[in-house]
Amino acid sequence: MNFTRWSARLPGTRRAAARDDRSSVPAARAEYARPEPGAGPADGDTPKASSGASADISQETAGRPADRLSGPALLEDLSAREILGRLPALVALVHGPDHRIAYVNDAYAAAFGPRPTGATAAEAMPELDELSLLPLMDQVLRSGTPRTVKSRKVRSGNSYTVTCTPVATPAGLPASGRSRNGRDQGSEGGGVLLYAADVTDHAEAAERLRTSERRHRETAVTLQRSLLPQELEQPDDLRIAATYQPGGTDAAVGGDWYDVITLGAGRTALVIGDVMGRGVRAAAVMGQLRTAVRAYARLDLPPHEVLQLLDGLAAEIDASQIATCAYAVHDPNEGRLVYASAGHLPILVRDQDGTVHRAEDPTGPPLGTGGWIHTSGTIALPPGSTAVLYTDGLVERRSEDIDEGVAALERALSGANGAPQVVCDRLIRSLGVTAEHDDDVAVLVVQHPARTGTNAELFHNASLDLLGGIEAAPRARAFATGVLTSWRFPVELCDLGVLAASELVANSLQHGIPPMRLGLRRTDRRLIIEVTDGDDHLPRRRRAEPADESGRGISIVATIASSWGSRRTPGGGKAVWCEFALPR
Repeated sequence: MNFTRWSARLPGTRRAAARDDRSSVPAARAEYARPEPGAGPADGDTPKASSGASADISQETAGRPADRLSGPALLEDLSAREILGRLPALVALVHGPDHRIAYVNDAYAAAFGPRPTGATAAEAMPELDELSLLPLMDQVLRSGTPRTVKSRKVRSGNSYTVTCTPVATPAGLPASGRSRNGRDQGSEGGGVLLYAADVTDHAEAAERLRTSERRHRETAVTLQRSLLPQELEQPDDLRIAATYQPGGTDAAVGGDWYDVITLGAGRTALVIGDVMGRGVRAAAVMGQLRTAVRAYARLDLPPHEVLQLLDGLAAEIDASQIATCAYAVHDPNEGRLVYASAGHLPILVRDQDGTVHRAEDPTGPPLGTGGWIHTSGTIALPPGSTAVLYTDGLVERRSEDIDEGVAALERALSGANGAPQVVCDRLIRSLGVTAEHDDDVAVLVVQHPARTGTNAELFHNASLDLLGGIEAAPRARAFATGVLTSWRFPVELCDLGVLAASELVANSLQHGIPPMRLGLRRTDRRLIIEVTDGDDHLPRRRRAEPADESGRGISIVATIASSWGSRRTPGGGKAVWCEFALPR
């Protein structure tokens, strides 16, 4: 850029005034134009009323150069130095490869103090070093291309946005632009014009906003983590691990959650969910849904009934907050997962040989939409298999379809071996999830280990069909005695187990209907006794009066056992169970 030509384009200069005059209305020029020499009015023509105005303007402008006109008023003749001096922005001009100071305006001097002309910028302008501009000025001088740096802070605390523009050596550079030895610095390669705007207020406002957003995110992350399980329950028959990773600093925290709930009688509920929102509100809704799931799970309802209840609650919490959820129940006696899904991604199960199965239907709409009847499905979970429940942050990418992400997860899971936490970490890495990921990620890995040798000896099952009416009771007691003795339990535990089995069988014979069945199961931690029948009326514990001949069976079981409960079975009927903790 030629500095003198550039200054001529500034408003208020002589050349700008001349340009403004030439760009005035053409019609006015034609109307007031002077006649050519020797030309006069045509014969018979008489002057019009406007000729007086033409004469007045001609007299006013007589003897003045045309480039000094700008309409009816004259513009002040200002030099580029005077114009730059009046700018509120900070302006400095340096010349030569060592950036010797040629000029600083009043605003620059007021901000950083006066600067000696002819001195190098490295010596006399320390603020340029604070702004890291010296290397940039070298680059501008070499390339001839302007460069801008935004919101750089100096030691005083002020922030500036600075533009460095290459300029050619102006003809007739004033003495202030010459070096101490009197040489013209322009001969050494031109110069750089620095234009700095004070953006301190904007920078401070942006920093306050970033601080507020950072605190908001930290609050949401803290709330989110506090609402997730601090320690996962570990059932007797499963090995479980989970991972939660919030999105990066540019992503607001969502409402991903997971949970593991022991239901009794060896059964376990597995939950994964995602609230479609961000920030504290999404985390708060997630906490309410997770609490509700735990409460509904204690009713030991089928998965689709749990989601049906949760659907109505989600609409009451916040109709605008949509959530997805998958709820599954594992029964070690059946070797499968019974599940229901409300708009959530499919559960994946890896067999011992590496084959991966995808749980497909049934899948209903997300929670909170209402008007949908959820149903339950099943997927096998045999010994040696691994199930993975996850949220969309693990597989969803903006550049590809989500089905491609699920397929990538299947490939990663097919080769994932080891403990559940190892599988969690491997899936996270394989899917490219980092600390700067743009969404929350929750992963729940469930393994049904295959037991052999001594470990397998700690897990046993035994069952007896109750046939023949009242004579079934003594057969059940004899069966329970023989089984518990063969399992080498202490005598006291055997006696309590036989008593509990006798009371549950008697209750079923009196209030239930066939088919009836007594089941005994031991794990490495507890003894489980369960009786099923065809009647779906659940027993309840009540206080029996001294004169009552019945009504004490459930109270006796609740007193001697560690825990007890009942549930309706899918085919109709009920199951009543109790547990005894094994001595360590």
